[in-house]
Amino acid sequence: MRILVALGGNALLERGERPDEAVQRRHVRRAAEALAPLAADHELVVCHGNGPQVGLLALESEADPALAGPYPLDVLGAETQGMIGYWLVQELANAGVRRPVVGVLTQTVVDPADPGFAAPSKFVGRGYDRGTAEDLAARLGWRIAPDGAAWRRVVASPQPLRVVEQGPIRQLVDGGAVVVCGGGGGVPVTVRDGRLCGVEAVVDKDATAALLARELGADRLLLLTDVPAVLRGFGTPGATEIRRLTDDDAAALPLPAGSMGPKLAACAAFARATGRPAAIGALTDAAAVLAGAAGTTVVRAQDRRGRVLRP
Repeated sequence: MRILVALGGNALLERGERPDEAVQRRHVRRAAEALAPLAADHELVVCHGNGPQVGLLALESEADPALAGPYPLDVLGAETQGMIGYWLVQELANAGVRRPVVGVLTQTVVDPADPGFAAPSKFVGRGYDRGTAEDLAARLGWRIAPDGAAWRRVVASPQPLRVVEQGPIRQLVDGGAVVVCGGGGGVPVTVRDGRLCGVEAVVDKDATAALLARELGADRLLLLTDVPAVLRGFGTPGATEIRRLTDDDAAALPLPAGSMGPKLAACAAFARATGRPAAIGALTDAAAVLAGAAGTTVVRAQDRRGRVLRP
């Protein structure tokens, strides 16, 4: 099968951890070891998040007295693509992947009139207590929002329209390569007078992964993160894992916009467009999530012959 895997940024840097290179490299190594068996049996494309990493670089850039102004988010997104992509390419090879492993710096076209620019919703960077977050927001001009018990910076997150490098990515996969691409959702760009221009935003990597999975003809979309499954009643004593959903059920499930909401929306979009399953689960359970033995699988509510599929 052709499988597109999207790794959550928090699977590469857990909440509360120091963002040291050694810490992140250790997580990337574990991710590569979990993905290597999939690459042995299937065609594999890997996207990854960058929320914690791009937030760290943004904070460093804003505090650097040598700069006249901080680097924009599109440039920081490209930096994190290079950093995390380098780790993944290297560690996949170290984990025994025999195919060529190639990283592709990816640009994602967005609409400059997208409503996401007016309502920032994408979390980046570490979490703070409310007072610290409010101080940073006042000093640096941030927008902030609660993320569980913490407060974090939020930035614009427009919807992806197309991936500029989609053609070369397809050629690489067709040629037998494992491709690491779409990091952080891709560098957000718009087209002005026929020219590509970066914009101040971060594209949701799950939305880009679902778009790429459709365009590359993937048989499965796997969103692998640091939780075992989507939970019904998240945050309550009676929370239970949801093993299977239809795309319609996924769209109706009440979830916070900054957590599982975008992941379920991406899975539902892929299942609805292709009729093929998508799944959410723990990175450590990658093979079981692919087999439907772990995680949450999302299927299309109705197949092409009109039969209703029950979750």
